[in-house]
Amino acid sequence: MSTATYTVTGMTCGHCVASVTEEVQEIAGVTDVKVDLASGALTVTSDQPVADDAVRAAVDEAGYALA
Repeated sequence: MSTATYTVTGMTCGHCVASVTEEVQEIAGVTDVKVDLASGALTVTSDQPVADDAVRAAVDEAGYALA
């Protein structure tokens, strides 16, 4: 199992958190996604390490950016 933490910028509400969570959960191998609105922390748990580019693309698709 692998866990990685990122910082997402631009989130302002619960809908933002839901959008990021939904997109990141679609990455193959991801088993859990936690987003903390206050800090912007995004924690991704997966079966195996996930490419940063895949996470960046998912966050971008949700309309936000990695710091």
